[in-house]
Amino acid sequence: MTITVSGLTKRFGRKVAVSNLSFQVAPGVVTGFLGPNGSGKSTTMRCMLALDRADAGGALFDGKPYSALVKPLHEVGALLDAGYVHPGRSGRNHLRWLAASNGLPGKRVDEVLEVVGLAAVGGKRLKTYSLGMRQRLGLAGVLLGDPRTVILDEPANGLDPEGIRWIRDVLVHLASQGKTVLVSSHLLSEMALMASSLVVIGQGQLVEECTVDQFVAKFGDQWVRVKSPRVANLVEPLRGGGATVDYVGDDTVDVHHATAPEVGELAARLGVVLHELSVQTGSLEDAFLKATASVQEYQAGAL
Repeated sequence: MTITVSGLTKRFGRKVAVSNLSFQVAPGVVTGFLGPNGSGKSTTMRCMLALDRADAGGALFDGKPYSALVKPLHEVGALLDAGYVHPGRSGRNHLRWLAASNGLPGKRVDEVLEVVGLAAVGGKRLKTYSLGMRQRLGLAGVLLGDPRTVILDEPANGLDPEGIRWIRDVLVHLASQGKTVLVSSHLLSEMALMASSLVVIGQGQLVEECTVDQFVAKFGDQWVRVKSPRVANLVEPLRGGGATVDYVGDDTVDVHHATAPEVGELAARLGVVLHELSVQTGSLEDAFLKATASVQEYQAGAL
């Protein structure tokens, strides 16, 4: 199922939360939905799922708006707020009414509780659940109808390291089955491990739509790491050619503004043996901060 967002605009009074936003989410990969705080990610997701009414534009799921889906849990599973549950219900009963509303068999409830690791506490009331447990329960609700599309807003919120890794593995597995997976998260190190594509927004507008590799190549730093017992022989010639050279060890330097072939050819001319000559790339986090520097709504001052 392909998600197509076209010209989506949403205002709250005079404030424009989302402005003429358009992007696509393809099946078979995890697509990360990134943006600074206040960028409009949650509002966009709510408009996509008809929880908020867009002022213009909208979202289509294989050509249909969400409101036209007869049994939405079979088509689109979504979790935007894990805390939005009745505290007096048990986890199992919460899932039972979700299943009943979409004509799903009761046995499916116990199946998804087992999948998310809550089978032993399914009978406990939700007011006793931790935030991490509620996130797992929310994912169980998403999986009830084995939907073709999964939309999650900060699904790792409240999870411990094992839980964060677990949710990552689940989403990658779902995408490998050909499902469409759109997930927002501020855990960019995790996003780098699971996402193949990115949609990045800021102040309600599209900043970039591309693969993770393309995004990091465009906005991230790249440099050459050189290791040699005679690395000092390369430093001055490299600086003389306009490169920036920084020592990161007695026999290792990082070279900016010069390519690996240029460094390798210089070493060959000078007869310097190299133990390492590798291209280094900055993190997704660094690239994200650079790409969104001009659209940060909240910027802290220097300490």
